[in-house]
Amino acid sequence: MRSPFALPEVVQLGNYIFAWTVGKLGVATLNSVIVCGIALLVSLFFGAMAAFAIARMKWKISKSMMSYFLIGMMVPVHCVLIPLFVRFTKLGLTDSLIGLIIPYIAFALPMTIFLLVGFFKGMPGEIFEAACIDGCNIYQCFIEIGLPLAKTGMFVSGLMTFVGNWNELLLAMVFISDPNKKTLPVTLTYFVGPYATNYVQMFAAIIIAIAPSIVVYCLFSNQIVEGLTVGAVKG
Repeated sequence: MRSPFALPEVVQLGNYIFAWTVGKLGVATLNSVIVCGIALLVSLFFGAMAAFAIARMKWKISKSMMSYFLIGMMVPVHCVLIPLFVRFTKLGLTDSLIGLIIPYIAFALPMTIFLLVGFFKGMPGEIFEAACIDGCNIYQCFIEIGLPLAKTGMFVSGLMTFVGNWNELLLAMVFISDPNKKTLPVTLTYFVGPYATNYVQMFAAIIIAIAPSIVVYCLFSNQIVEGLTVGAVKG
């Protein structure tokens, strides 16, 4: 507080250890990794298949299906919060990680499909025609040709899904009440009290929370920039 822009006089890790152990950030981080990892893989898998079918296959309602998925991008989470909570309570999915994974996948699919459709449409049709002449079926065209060429788009949509789910607070706060099943954003709120806040421990917890996103950006920055540029032209 005396000099907020100065370097620390003593380097210590006590606040990070406190946040990780006493603040239960270790358990919360594991829960977030499980939820975000499963939601990421499932949304990319089904989103890529749906995008490929809409972009490269000829069927009557392909445009209607694209419009249907785009409607999902317009629905805010606040509108479906109460119906989801009522339905999940009847199904026994509240206070469980699967109750978070399902809506995370549902809200990630529209954006994933929207981005990947642009990448699949931008691919030369002659590649798929030559593959069909050589004997490839539709599944081989998707797995062996479509997915490798859409790798950049997968990086971009996967990163957006991961960061969005990693920082999501509302659904996790409403659906989960067990402290051992809380995700990282919910656990961060415990460091802020109604009458006092331990800022040094809260800042240490925030650094731990944002570290995975920073690491992902640093590792895949080239693919992300390339994907955003290509997607802007081909979308």
